[in-house]
Amino acid sequence: MKGRIHNIALKLNIPKSGVVYLERASVLTDEVDIEAYRQNCFHAGIDPEQPPFFAERFSAEGLEEQLIKYKEIIEVIESFVNKFLSSVTGSPILVAISDAEGYLLAFKGDPTIIDTVRLVGMQEGVRFTEEVGLNSISLCLRYQKSFQLVGQDHFHHILHGLVCCTAPFYKEDGQELLGTISFMADIEAAHPHLLPLLCTMADSIERELLLRKGNAQFQLLNRILLETNYLGVIITDELGTIVNINDNAAEMLQMETAQYAGIIGTHVFSLNDVGDYFRRVILQQEDCAGVELTLEREGSAQHFIIDVVPVYDATGSLSRVIGSLRNITEMKKTEEVLRNTEKLVFAGELAMSIAHEIRNPLTTIKGMLQLSNKNSQLPHYNLIMSEVERVNLIVGEFLILGKPQAVQFKKERCSTILQEVLHIFEFQAKMNRITIHTQVNVDSVIDCDRNQIKQVCLNLLRNSLEALPFGGMIRIELNTGDGFQTIKFSDNGEGMSHEVLQNIGMAFHTTRTNGNGLGIMIVKKIVSAHRGHVEITSEVGVGTIVTIYLPT
Repeated sequence: MKGRIHNIALKLNIPKSGVVYLERASVLTDEVDIEAYRQNCFHAGIDPEQPPFFAERFSAEGLEEQLIKYKEIIEVIESFVNKFLSSVTGSPILVAISDAEGYLLAFKGDPTIIDTVRLVGMQEGVRFTEEVGLNSISLCLRYQKSFQLVGQDHFHHILHGLVCCTAPFYKEDGQELLGTISFMADIEAAHPHLLPLLCTMADSIERELLLRKGNAQFQLLNRILLETNYLGVIITDELGTIVNINDNAAEMLQMETAQYAGIIGTHVFSLNDVGDYFRRVILQQEDCAGVELTLEREGSAQHFIIDVVPVYDATGSLSRVIGSLRNITEMKKTEEVLRNTEKLVFAGELAMSIAHEIRNPLTTIKGMLQLSNKNSQLPHYNLIMSEVERVNLIVGEFLILGKPQAVQFKKERCSTILQEVLHIFEFQAKMNRITIHTQVNVDSVIDCDRNQIKQVCLNLLRNSLEALPFGGMIRIELNTGDGFQTIKFSDNGEGMSHEVLQNIGMAFHTTRTNGNGLGIMIVKKIVSAHRGHVEITSEVGVGTIVTIYLPT
């Protein structure tokens, strides 16, 4: 044997089985491990004059399954092996790959050596075990470290003209063995650096497999993010160059088709709406998480949450930057509804106390005015009474909010109710230089609460009055259709934008400086209680049309 044995206490115990076991007082050198293995081969009765005999091997189907399982590993190893073989052109070297159980999976290298080893039984699918005889693959798997056999180190005489070295490679945790990689060469071509080179290659294979796993996980994360239904995702490299973007992000940022098609490879800082957030993360290392962003979209405000998150690699270097956009417009609307509901509850509670505190003195004032007017004509009596009625209506609105009203349905004619309302409203209309034109096409009998329908008409007339600060025309038309009595109120006032029209009827949503946003809400509530519905159309600068549908 070559080399020397240092710092060794070796004890050979040969039991009936004939297998040699070693008890180590300190670290054994490779030569001792090899010699112990050789003794086991002798005691097992293996004939060194014969070629190695492989008792275990994969079936064709089993080998195919294992090759599929090891496909990526073999691809990685072959990429390194091809580079190595191209650098040693002319040198007869064979590279063999085995799995963690010692089954040969693939050969690469010199065709002459490959043909030779196949002739002596070393083929894809055979398994190297201790029963085969002394070999570097079994040694490597047994002791889980690299081994080299040179010439007569081999047990079988047919292999004495070769040098074989094997190194293990592991999973990313460094604990679980994945397989081995081996060099086999003519002894004349052996080089003292062959085994260190093989060990370096095994380390490189482990790093490449780890890198590929990280890339695969990153690609999976990318795919999950990009394919999500509700997130707009933009992914850039460490410099801010866009490497991926999904359709949701393009839609949220209102990119043109041509712009979206060519966005990959451009700089994210050039995106007006989100570029600054990426700049702060990439250049200034600032956090950007949960930031609310409001963008104008088709004449209305759209609300988004933007997160821009840096992704670092194993060395701590910035690798990717992932930005996500989530549309929270509907959530904002829901929050607004909840806030208005809270206000409404408070207003309802307040209404009860207001009603008790104001209604009684108001009734007294109204009665005293009527009594005083019997004896003498009070100046501005009609105006005073009109304002008292107006205050009474406002108090009535709060009463409707405060508790359900006692509804008394009776058969009534719409025209009669409308005339009573116009008699109350007529003075205010004249004061504001407003002309009221009424057209009764069909006047049906409806089942309703007279006072509540009057409240509806008064609220709508007051809205039209406020929309005509400089005077104008209010048209009222009565008609029927599809089983409904319709009352249409139209004016040529200021009109409303699409956004205002969308929010009309929400509590406390008003564009008037002295309004409370309760008028239309109360109209809708009363009409709904009468099993009817309300339609509103409006155009800025043209006017507004409100149609009430009440079942006949």
